[in-house]
Amino acid sequence: MKTTIKEIKVGLNFGSGVQSVGRLAIRNGIIYFEFDEEFRQSNLEISPLKLPLQSGVVELPKDPFEGLAGVFNDSLPDGWGRLLFDRMLRSQGVSPSEVSPLDRLAYVGLNGMGALVYAPDQSPNDGSGIIDLDDLAAQTKNILEGESIEVINELLALNGSSAGARPKALIGLDAERKNIVHGVNQLSDGFEHWIVKFPNTQDGNDSGAMEYVYALMASNAGIEMPYVHLFRSQKGSGYFSVKRFDRDGNKRLHMHTVSGLIHSNFRFPSLDYEDLLSLTGVLTKDIREVEKMFRLAVFNVMANNRDDHAKNFSFLMNEFGEWKLSPAYDLTFSNGPGGEQSTMVMGEGKNISSKHLIKLGLEAKLSKEFIDDVFEQTYSALANWESLSKNFGVSDSNRELIQKSIAKFR
Repeated sequence: MKTTIKEIKVGLNFGSGVQSVGRLAIRNGIIYFEFDEEFRQSNLEISPLKLPLQSGVVELPKDPFEGLAGVFNDSLPDGWGRLLFDRMLRSQGVSPSEVSPLDRLAYVGLNGMGALVYAPDQSPNDGSGIIDLDDLAAQTKNILEGESIEVINELLALNGSSAGARPKALIGLDAERKNIVHGVNQLSDGFEHWIVKFPNTQDGNDSGAMEYVYALMASNAGIEMPYVHLFRSQKGSGYFSVKRFDRDGNKRLHMHTVSGLIHSNFRFPSLDYEDLLSLTGVLTKDIREVEKMFRLAVFNVMANNRDDHAKNFSFLMNEFGEWKLSPAYDLTFSNGPGGEQSTMVMGEGKNISSKHLIKLGLEAKLSKEFIDDVFEQTYSALANWESLSKNFGVSDSNRELIQKSIAKFR
């Protein structure tokens, strides 16, 4: 692992070739960025709020992303991916503190999430052959328990730049959902880009089934969801998998989290859904996208998904510069920080009622009829928790706990 990178070229690849965006440079621990003149003429805003198109060299803020602009920080893995990368560095005698954000971006290279690409490309070679999910789950468990460094390189290659605390792998999946291959790079015909998750040390063996049922309920509640699948496993109720929404075949979409868009540190929640609805309107200029964000707010509150922090909301941009809210992701039961929603509703985090949600919708100029419809559709979807959770193998204790939590709101 080389740790001497002083400059990174940034590009956009929507699937038909790399368009140069600009360059990052680091001097004396400070990171600078400059847009290419030709890209400035394209009028494509990759981060309109915190890094709008401009001429000249820009000194990027030190906080909250270790000297990177949020749009580039979104390309870096955190949680599981960062743990793997840092473990690999230590195995090579390199302290993670000696590695700059530019070194980490070079490791993402051409194969990150979204459409941003980085050169020089020092990303690991994607593997080949069929993947066994049970073997992969056993390997991730060994890593989490501090054992076995032999498989780190393979797990790093499979992780790509995916974010989040739970172990995951980027896979290619065929139409029959039977054959699974390495899926970081371009895929052969007949395969699609998916992500599969594995339990971490805090999860039970039914975490995959819980997230799968939440995805089904969210879809029934009218929320736009990616395709999901629950793979069988030797231990537990299965591995949750989701089709990637930043890929369409081998075409790519630019993806930007709310955290990166507004430079909000997701580890210190400070957002309100009122902010998110306003941001959605400003960015997409489409009331239908605002309605989508409202639906998500209602579902997260009613379903007790309190891990609704700024990295768990994203926007997608196509090659024409058009933004829309991404499909929902990372929906599952969570108690949140101090038993509160990570994202408040009209200033309330712990004792959120229907009155707070109604006010949220009305303040965003949504009709009372629409708000009432969202409530009823969400109630109806969540009423299926008990039967769905039983069908897909959620433990009796978790089924009862979540049932009580959902019933409280009604």
